[in-house]
Amino acid sequence: MISEEMASDFLAILEEELIPAMGCTEPIALAFASARAKEVLGRVPENIVARCSGNIIKTVRCVAIPNSRGMTGVESACVLGAFGGDVVRGMEVLESVTEETLVAARSFLAAGRCRVEYLESEIPLHFIIEVSAASDRVLVEVRYDHTNIVYIEKNGNVLFRKQSAESEGVADRSSLTLENIKEFSDTVDLGRIKYLLGRQIRYNMDIAYEGMSGNYGLGIGRLLRDHYPDSVITRMRAYAAAASEARMDGCDMPVIINSGSGNQGIASTVPVIVYAREKMIERDRLYRALIFSSLLTVYQKEFIGKLSAFCGAISASCAAGAAVTYMVGGTVDQIKATIDNTLADIPGVICDGAKTSCAAKIATALDAAMMAHTFAMQGKSYAAFTGILKEDAGETISCVGYIGKVGMAQTDKEIVRMMLEE
Repeated sequence: MISEEMASDFLAILEEELIPAMGCTEPIALAFASARAKEVLGRVPENIVARCSGNIIKTVRCVAIPNSRGMTGVESACVLGAFGGDVVRGMEVLESVTEETLVAARSFLAAGRCRVEYLESEIPLHFIIEVSAASDRVLVEVRYDHTNIVYIEKNGNVLFRKQSAESEGVADRSSLTLENIKEFSDTVDLGRIKYLLGRQIRYNMDIAYEGMSGNYGLGIGRLLRDHYPDSVITRMRAYAAAASEARMDGCDMPVIINSGSGNQGIASTVPVIVYAREKMIERDRLYRALIFSSLLTVYQKEFIGKLSAFCGAISASCAAGAAVTYMVGGTVDQIKATIDNTLADIPGVICDGAKTSCAAKIATALDAAMMAHTFAMQGKSYAAFTGILKEDAGETISCVGYIGKVGMAQTDKEIVRMMLEE
């Protein structure tokens, strides 16, 4: 039985996680901190230094920044934030960038006034932005979460310091289990959350349609649609991949993210929405499936963390496949089988930064998740204790999370090293 306290916690989790963001969240986080630093400095900086953890450098290096006409990299994100960012807009900080901003930012970059330094840190999401002009200097430090500013200093004077570097106001996640997520999804009053789900559907499907019609990346969505056998699974993969490709290639349309990631937000929602529309599933049932998928993605990522060497599209696609099983009336055992079948198949896909090929990983992961769903609905699943599978799906999730966070830590370092080699 879900208590009112637990229901309130789960609603708060969804409020915190399902927020709009324009573009890949890591360059946006850099732009957000730079905009804040410029605000404290009180004028446009003359120099910028960005000290970034390996995961930030890895993720930002190749992805196009929205509203930038194709600019990429840490330096570009920081400069655009400092010159044209609006910190009040949060993860849509670069919505205010103008053509004049772009001209000034490119001139600043060409003059070599922004420098990136490697930050030795055990925290994957960690960076420090330093901006200066004349004798004034401002430091802004972010840890753990994309907009979680933990320290601000101006001219050696501490203006702000969090007592705890962890994000404040984070809802209690200790009750997240597969069984609790299902019961909450079954019973929550949709009137308390429809506005969030409606926005999630609208934003994420809008960018999916844009990806299918626009000229982004390799055009994976259209490739799947036009050259693969027509089926609901093909269309699920095509629209999810198209949304990701548009986002990774600089489209300035916002998406509703999950666990700090737009690709995870896309992969955990777009396939579920497409399936529901194709099968003419009633709207309230879709809403409940989206709640289930969103919370299951958060649950999986709690074990892995915001950034790691483990591709988050796997977790989100696994959640989408399980949500389809949930949506068509699958039992708890069939939902668990979907999760186990998926994680038996593709638990080791690496994250080598944000880029247009992330869309291909989403398409591949969704193919595996829907095969897992089909087997589960036939009563078929891989046996416990084969490979990394455990007796219960929740244990399997925690095992995969440990591998992603701890086991692949050295892998992460090697990926960063390879990417930084000239």
